Amino acid sequence: MKTDRDLKILLQNIDHKSYPAYKDTKGSYAFGDYILSIDHVQGDPFASPSDISIYVEGRKGAFPKESYDTKEKRIALEDHLLRNFGKQLAAFNHVAKGSGKSGAVGITRPGQEILERTACVVDQSSGSIKVRLHVGFPANGRTINSRELIRILFEFLPQCVESTLYYEKYKIERKKEIKAVIELAEDQTQIRRQLKEQGLVAFVANGSILPRESGASDKPMRDAIEFVSPASMEIAMDLPNRGKIRGMGIKKGITLIVGGGYHGKSTLLKALELGVYNHIAGDGREFVITDDTAVKSRAEDGRSIRNVDISMFIDNLPNGKDTVSFDTEDASGSTSQAAGVSESIEAGANVLLIDEDTSATNFMIRDELMQRVVLRDQEPIIPFIDRVREIYEKQGVSTILVAGSSGSYFYVADTIIQMDCYHPLDITERAKKEAAEYRKGAMGAGGEEMASGKSGRPGYLPPAQFTHRRILRPVKAFREPRLKIKTLGMDSISIDRECIDLRLVEQLVDEEQLCALGQLLKYAHLHFVDGKRSLTEIVELLEKTMDEMGLDEITTRPSARPRRQEIFACINRYREQTLGLQKKTGKV
Repeated sequence: MKTDRDLKILLQNIDHKSYPAYKDTKGSYAFGDYILSIDHVQGDPFASPSDISIYVEGRKGAFPKESYDTKEKRIALEDHLLRNFGKQLAAFNHVAKGSGKSGAVGITRPGQEILERTACVVDQSSGSIKVRLHVGFPANGRTINSRELIRILFEFLPQCVESTLYYEKYKIERKKEIKAVIELAEDQTQIRRQLKEQGLVAFVANGSILPRESGASDKPMRDAIEFVSPASMEIAMDLPNRGKIRGMGIKKGITLIVGGGYHGKSTLLKALELGVYNHIAGDGREFVITDDTAVKSRAEDGRSIRNVDISMFIDNLPNGKDTVSFDTEDASGSTSQAAGVSESIEAGANVLLIDEDTSATNFMIRDELMQRVVLRDQEPIIPFIDRVREIYEKQGVSTILVAGSSGSYFYVADTIIQMDCYHPLDITERAKKEAAEYRKGAMGAGGEEMASGKSGRPGYLPPAQFTHRRILRPVKAFREPRLKIKTLGMDSISIDRECIDLRLVEQLVDEEQLCALGQLLKYAHLHFVDGKRSLTEIVELLEKTMDEMGLDEITTRPSARPRRQEIFACINRYREQTLGLQKKTGKV
């Protein structure tokens, strides 16, 4: 392997040459206790900065084995090292001068969630560390200014490496920070275990801060009201480091969240929605933990749907269209939400999270007067209220629903929480009593069906619901060597001019997750999609690859691992791909 001295001589020799001469620097160089690799060199000073990686052997980094011996602790350590490295690196951004992006140095900047990323990877067996960053190679015009690059590689980066990636050089306070990060990860993992043991779908600790700073900031709101569980729903969690903590436990079944406008209904649901991820200390939601398969379901007008069974919600369409294997290029609000629920359960969701504000009204409920005017045999939509109990009892899928305008769900809910000035109240008993009184009063005006808001359809959930095989057809574009895959912020992924719209997949929290999804699609087509495997089988193979070989096996680009539910969601919204989604007995 070449040495740092070799690199310095090379840089000195190409100084003042034309910019493409930087390409000769590509390769790995031994810098004393670490290896610096120049993995990709930008084409000119105005292009995206060059890719650099730093590798430190486990015995030299010397982080305690107990700080990365489980997946959860390893990811927490990676996240902490990445944040610290980024703070150190920020001090040197654009200190070196030049044209275009000259002197730009940067690294992934995580949000409040702790995600598995390629930007910092700790080997769980050896403790070795790899950090990826980008550097704008300096130039004057399009002439190399290697003296400035020497400053970056030989002065700035060594300081960041030494202060971040060598445990023995940490002061006592920094070592305590590492310990606190690992302990938090252990406690969060323990809560997730206890959710299953106690038959819960979510836990919100007393003292949590749920409101956010603003619509543009995910940091906790200052002077916000702390969360305090209703006494009837309060439970204790025994944690290995913090001991016993108390908070609200949400049981499996159907939970309804109600209350006036601006009282915190959607804020609570949003916290539960993001509780599928662990959060950093100081976020306020460190101990808001939700079943990690939970999916937010909503209407998505205009999306593509291919071979999805929506018959439990929609049947007897006027045009005779098949709803067992439903196809459309331009879904309505109700059909898109019906498909979304079916796809979520196919993806392994144990919990559905629904806010009436983002739902299709006719999918959720039909009021009493509408049932009188438009009879049930004239309405192809079977509203969610008629199926929510069956979905739980026959599929084991719980629902947490926010409702502010319709009281019909009082009849089917197991637990009813009222948010009052951000304070949760358990009003189950009172709401059930009021609903019973209302039903008595409405009997003469239209019967029990009308009082409950239910459509009166006979309950039936086919045993094979959601289990039919949907086969993925290969997409030729993924075999093209010049295929371009790029992300457009948090909105979409562009694959060879075809855009996958992910704006309404609300549990994606980082652009690097979208980057990973694009690369996962490519990897799947190069290795697993053969026209015989089903969508479920392919997603399971992708997850197995990431579990056993790491996200690095899929992509070395800055990426963050998405959940299996978002992998399903991405494929289901890829129009070019969904053209090939077919039943096992179908024809290509």
